Amino acid sequence: MRAYVLLNCEMGSEESTIQKLKDVNLVKEVWGTFGAFDILAKLESDSSEELNNTISTKIRHLDNIRSTTTLLTIEEQ
Repeated sequence: MRAYVLLNCEMGSEESTIQKLKDVNLVKEVWGTFGAFDILAKLESDSSEELNNTISTKIRHLDNIRSTTTLLTIEEQ
């Protein structure tokens, strides 16, 4: 399974948040972005439960995270 997590964080904390995200187990890639969201993270796992747990308990609880939006990919397409 693959998920993309769009994050908004506190102003000025983008670089430190990106570094923290890179240390999260399922996070494969992270980018800073312009526009409605500050950061885009790509996650991959064989387990939907592991993916959900990582997003809910690790990513959303990082310091300076204000909000997240998660997009799950459709593997068959």
